[in-house]
Amino acid sequence: MLLDAELSQLVLVDYQTRLMPAIFEAPQVLSNAMRLAQVSRLLHVPVWGTEQNPSKLGANPPELRVLCQNTLAKMQFSAVEEGLGEWLRPTLKAPTGNARSLPKHLQKPSNTPTERSSIVIGGCEAHVCLMQTALHLLEDEFDVWVVTDACSSRTERNRDAAFDRLAGAGAELVTTEMVVFEWLRSAEHPQFKVAQSLIK
Repeated sequence: MLLDAELSQLVLVDYQTRLMPAIFEAPQVLSNAMRLAQVSRLLHVPVWGTEQNPSKLGANPPELRVLCQNTLAKMQFSAVEEGLGEWLRPTLKAPTGNARSLPKHLQKPSNTPTERSSIVIGGCEAHVCLMQTALHLLEDEFDVWVVTDACSSRTERNRDAAFDRLAGAGAELVTTEMVVFEWLRSAEHPQFKVAQSLIK
């Protein structure tokens, strides 16, 4: 199964200014997060950010934050525990009007979720906030794609342990370039050259 840009959303977890200096391979990880966010905006893929205890760990970098539709400040390690799921799968409002004025298929409230159920996710720390968020998203029946080169922890061992556990739970492990080229699908895509320039 390949990723489809029209069915995808991007979640960027806790690339915070006071956390990143302690993160293994932080410059590359943040650079890949930026690339994902830029290509997402180019291809109209919704981008969401999270920040863990921002009063202590600082905000995400402004150049990343500005690419997000919204950023969730949280204290729970899993962003799903603080409402991320409602952002990713909002409940549709019940139609208005009386029963006689509506066709039968519109007479009952609908809880049909958005069709963007493929969640592409990267972040820090991989074995804490990223992993707990991804596991909760899997429990909530999202398809979860973990971008390994946009994730890290303070130690390589913790990062790799998170990847092992996530793969075992059913998440797909991918890289930034895999995501971008699957979203594009073809060198004839109208945004191919721009997207390619962002990942070179």
